Amino acid sequence: MVWIQFIISAAVVVVAAIKLAEYGDAISVRTRLGGMFIGTLLMAGATSLPELLTTINSLGQNVPSLAVGNVFGSNMFNMFLLAVLDAVFWQARILRRVATKHALTASLAVFIAAMSIFFILADIDVRIGWVGLDSLLIIVTYVVAVRLLQGDAPRAATGAAEAEVTGVPTLPWALVGFGVASGALVLATPHLVRSSVGIAEITGLSTGFVGALLVAIVTSLPELTAIIAAARLGAYDLAVGNLFGSNLFNVFILGITDVFYLPGRFLGTVDPAFAIAGLLGLLLTALGLINNLARAERRILFLEADALLLMLGYVGGMWYLYARGIG
Repeated sequence: MVWIQFIISAAVVVVAAIKLAEYGDAISVRTRLGGMFIGTLLMAGATSLPELLTTINSLGQNVPSLAVGNVFGSNMFNMFLLAVLDAVFWQARILRRVATKHALTASLAVFIAAMSIFFILADIDVRIGWVGLDSLLIIVTYVVAVRLLQGDAPRAATGAAEAEVTGVPTLPWALVGFGVASGALVLATPHLVRSSVGIAEITGLSTGFVGALLVAIVTSLPELTAIIAAARLGAYDLAVGNLFGSNLFNVFILGITDVFYLPGRFLGTVDPAFAIAGLLGLLLTALGLINNLARAERRILFLEADALLLMLGYVGGMWYLYARGIG
C-alpha cells in the first residue's frame, strides 16, 4: 500500500512541477521581471513547498532533526541537480550560458546557510516571545535578500506590447495555472512524504539520514522536474535561478518553523551534528557559485568538470553522513 501511495503522489508532483515551470516562465514574460527573478523567488518558493510542509509536519511527530536534515539534504541535492541539468542538456552548455547575476543569489544562499550553522553550534538561547532571536535573524536576512534580488532583477524593454507576445498564456491565466499547480503540489506532498518515510522505516535507516537523503530527494522532485521542464523550454536562467533560490528559501524555512514550534527555540532542539550536513550543503552551493563565475572550459567526456565535481561532492558527502551515522 505504501508503494502505491508513493507512486501516485509522485506522479501528481511531477505533473504539477512541470506546470509550475511553464506558468512561471509565462509570468516572467508577461510581467517583464526576467527569468532570473521569477526562478529565484516565485518558482523557488513554490517548488520548496514540500520542504516547508515536511518541516512543519515533523514538529507534530517530535522529530525536529528530520526537518533540519531534510532542509540541508535538499540544499545538497539541489546542487547535484545543477550538475544533472548540465549533463542532460550537455549540448547547450547551460553552466556557461546562464547569467552571472545568479552569483548574487548563490552568495546570499551561502551567507544564510552559514548563519543557520552558526546558530545551531552557538546555541544562543535568546527569545522574543516563543521565537528564537536566531530564527528571527534568519527571517530578516531572507527578506533583505529578496529585496536585493528584486532590485537586481533585469527588466525587459517596455516597448513591446503584451499582445505581441505569441504562444504564451495571458498573465491572468498564467497566475491561475501557477496557483492551481502549487495547490496540487501542496495536496500531494504530504502523501509523498508520508509514504517515503514509511519506506525508509522498512529499510531500518536512521531518522536523521532519512531526512538528509531519502526525504530530501523526494521533496526535491519538484525542483528536478521543474528545472528539466524549464530547460526544455530554453529558460535556462529560470532553471538555475530555481536551484539557487531554493537553497536560499530552504534555510528561510528553518526560521519560519520556529514560529510553529511552541515548546521553545527550534534551533536549540537540533543536534549539533547536523551542522555537518549544513556545511556540506554550504560547500556545494559555494562550488556552484564558483562554477557560475569561473566558466572554465574543460570537459570530461560530455560532462563539464565543475558539474562532475558537484556530483562527486554530493555522493561523497552522503557517504560520509551515512558512515558517521548522523541522526
